[in-house]
Amino acid sequence: MKTLLGLLLSSFFTALLLSAGASAERVKDIASVAGVRSNQLIGYGLVVGLDGTGDQTTQSPFTTQSFGNMLKQFGINVPEGTRMQMKNVAAVMIHADLPAFAKPGQAIDITVSSVSNAKSLRGGTLLMSKLKGIDGNTYAVAQGSLVVGGFGVEAGDGSNITVNVPSVGRIPNGATVERSVPNNFTGNQPIVFNLNRADFTTANRLATAINEMLGPDVAAAIDAVSVAVKAPQDPAHRVDFMALLENIEVKPGEEAARVVINSRTGTIVVGQHVRVSPVAITHGSLTVSISEDYDVSQPGAFAQGQTAITPNSAIDVEEETNPMFKFAPGSTLEDIVRSVNNVGASPADLMAILEALKQSGALNAELLVI
Repeated sequence: MKTLLGLLLSSFFTALLLSAGASAERVKDIASVAGVRSNQLIGYGLVVGLDGTGDQTTQSPFTTQSFGNMLKQFGINVPEGTRMQMKNVAAVMIHADLPAFAKPGQAIDITVSSVSNAKSLRGGTLLMSKLKGIDGNTYAVAQGSLVVGGFGVEAGDGSNITVNVPSVGRIPNGATVERSVPNNFTGNQPIVFNLNRADFTTANRLATAINEMLGPDVAAAIDAVSVAVKAPQDPAHRVDFMALLENIEVKPGEEAARVVINSRTGTIVVGQHVRVSPVAITHGSLTVSISEDYDVSQPGAFAQGQTAITPNSAIDVEEETNPMFKFAPGSTLEDIVRSVNNVGASPADLMAILEALKQSGALNAELLVI
């Protein structure tokens, strides 16, 4: 098992080393335009038409209240004190992302989630609901039939089985945009590219690549994330200008030396520039085995004693004797992995070794535990 793990780790890290010379990437793949972003919308509504899998209204009074308020809008007043048992109705929350430049009349996808004790939303229909932004304004209206990937089956004796999550569904093109979000793309301000990953080298290379194509002083790096580009004021020309800029190819700067450890899954990712100073490491483990047997104590025929059961315990201690290995000055990632695999270290042992290297000052990299 350890040999297979070592082979997998070696193959993975070798692939990382071979990809060290990363090829150039398009601007649209490594950066976004400031102000061009999606916005989150949220709403509350009712799903009707369920096959007896809706909310238990005795435990979710807000479902009954919401349904009663809706009926009042159609001129139907429910008498006070009426206890409605609506097993085919469920209160839900709706959320969606409003894309940048979305215009009134366009359709967007929505996700519908139960907020009470509905068993399933399968087969239900969402009634007209408002979707609001963080500013409280209504930006879209949602309605339609749900598509639910999960389902649940329950027997008469109480046994049940559930596949996926039946209390969440989606409605493709389930909301219509009613209001657009203003943006500054059509203004007279420079276009600002924000890198997906902050890096001074990448920002400098992006500005240089734009200036080489369009002329000097067109682009300037503001910091490790943002690059400002002078752009035409005419909206049509700005679109043509953006189409040109976003397809420029730039070679991103290489990552800083970093080791990332996921303590929950045992995943370890070591960056290509990780180096270790001269250091010696030994890896071993102590195994303590305790076994217990029972013996029968039988007295002699004329001893007038009683038969008794006595425990017999044995303790065995074993310690693995693994050799110590040494890192030479400037050892690379491949040297680290090969050496650690030679002693048969598991991912948990590798974590402990890397942490010890960092504490000793021998690991020339940032150690990040997530």
